[in-house]
Amino acid sequence: MSDWLLIILRTLLAIAVLFIMTKLLGKRQISQLSLFEYITGITIGSLAAYTSLEMDQKWHLSVISLSVWVGVSLGIEFLQIKSKKARDFIDGKPRVIIKDGKILEDNLKKERLTTDELMEQLRKKDVFLASDVEFAIMEPNGEINVLLTKENQPLTPKHLGITVAPVKEPQVVIMDGNVMDEPLAVMGLNRGWLDAELEKMGVSIENVLFGQVDAYGQLYVDLFDDQIRVPKPQNKATLLSTLKKCEADLEMFSLSTTAPNAKKMYEECAKELERVIKEVRPLLIR
Repeated sequence: MSDWLLIILRTLLAIAVLFIMTKLLGKRQISQLSLFEYITGITIGSLAAYTSLEMDQKWHLSVISLSVWVGVSLGIEFLQIKSKKARDFIDGKPRVIIKDGKILEDNLKKERLTTDELMEQLRKKDVFLASDVEFAIMEPNGEINVLLTKENQPLTPKHLGITVAPVKEPQVVIMDGNVMDEPLAVMGLNRGWLDAELEKMGVSIENVLFGQVDAYGQLYVDLFDDQIRVPKPQNKATLLSTLKKCEADLEMFSLSTTAPNAKKMYEECAKELERVIKEVRPLLIR
C-alpha cells in the first residue's frame, strides 16, 4: 500500500477513535475544562495526530496509549463524582474574592489575579463598582460569579408582589419549511391548528425558515425572505381587551337596570371579572 493512502486510512481511523473516546469522556471536555481536563485534551489530540502520521509499523501502540489516557480520565471523573475531597484536590476549591463590597487582597494574590483583571471580569457581569458587590467568588474553572447587594439587584415580579405562572419550554414546530410533528404533539397541537395560524398570517409552510410556539400557544415565524414582515401575534392583547370590554358591559348593565336582583348580580359579576383580570394581566401583557 502506498504511503499517502496509508496516511489517509490512519487519519480516518484516528478521527473515528478520537470521536468515540471524546463521546465517552462526555460534554465536560467541550465546555469549561479543569486543569487536568485541559492537559488530557491536548495529550489526546497529540496522540491522535501521531497515530495518523507515524509510518512505523508499531503505530498501533499510540492507539493503546490513547486508550490508557481516556481510561485514566474516565477513572478520575468517576472518582470526582464519588468524592468531594477528590474534586477539591483535582479541580480546586472556589475562593471568595469580594465580600460585603470589600476586595480580599490575600485571596486575590492566591489566585494570581490583579485588580485590573478582577475589574475586567466584573465589567463582563455589568458591574462597574466593586462596592455594589455583596459577594464575588472565583470558581475552579476561573470564572467569577457575582451577587449584587439588595439595592443593586434587578427588580423582579417577586419584589413587586406579582405572581407569574411558570413558563413552559417553547417548541420549534417548523424548521427549514418542514413541520415538526413531535413538538406540536408536546404542546397539545396538530397540523390543522398550525395551518390555521399560518393562514391568519398569510404565510405558507414552504416559505417558513423557522417557526416556534411559546408557552402561551402563540406562533412566531421567521421567513426565508427577510424583506417580508410578518405581524406579531396579538392573541393575548385581544383576550385582555375582550375581558375589559366584558367588565365594562357588566357595569353598564348594572347601571341601566332597575331590578334590584339583576343590579346586584351584574355588580358581583363585574367585581369578580375585575379580580380575574387583575390576576391574569401580568400573563397577558408579557
